[in-house]
Amino acid sequence: MDLASPSTNPTYSSPAITSPTTAATTTATTTLATTTSPSSTPSRYENQKRRDWNTFCQYLRNHRPPLSLPMCSGAHVLEFLRYLDQFGKTKVHNQTCPFFGLPNPPAPCPCPLRQAWGSLDALIGRLRAAYEEHGGRPEGNPFGAKAVRIYLREVRDFQAKARGVSYEKKRKRPKPRVTVTPQPAPAPAPAESSAG
Repeated sequence: MDLASPSTNPTYSSPAITSPTTAATTTATTTLATTTSPSSTPSRYENQKRRDWNTFCQYLRNHRPPLSLPMCSGAHVLEFLRYLDQFGKTKVHNQTCPFFGLPNPPAPCPCPLRQAWGSLDALIGRLRAAYEEHGGRPEGNPFGAKAVRIYLREVRDFQAKARGVSYEKKRKRPKPRVTVTPQPAPAPAPAESSAG
């Protein structure tokens, strides 16, 4: 999910996350903690994480009133996720829709397009990591708030019902055990007796 392509959104340096009491002492900006050498390029994941982080920071700047990162809470993250729904590409049927619960509806309907649960889940994972890379404390991470986890679970469950698709955890298949049967040791050769 490309929330902010480099061609349309400039890259902003985001301030280090500080608590309100230490904000005056920290004035430097930070870059991602996982810097790469000049000759190598960042992975797709790192690029996407950077774009997502820049998009979220831009959202905070455009928020009315503007929000600083240390003041951001789980409620603001939920607001951001609901804002992203307008850019979704996944048809999610309303409960009154005749196609509710059908994985492949036979005709078009006026139900809204939303962000798919898997995209939101991956986005939150990337933003959670980026928050900590920018100096945020894990215990104060708004992307890991209980309200965000509950929201994601509700979105997953509703989309599963609306689309007739189950999102059950894939269970890892146990590796087939290779049993090695011990081979009997070769019997010692009979000792030749030499009579002399």
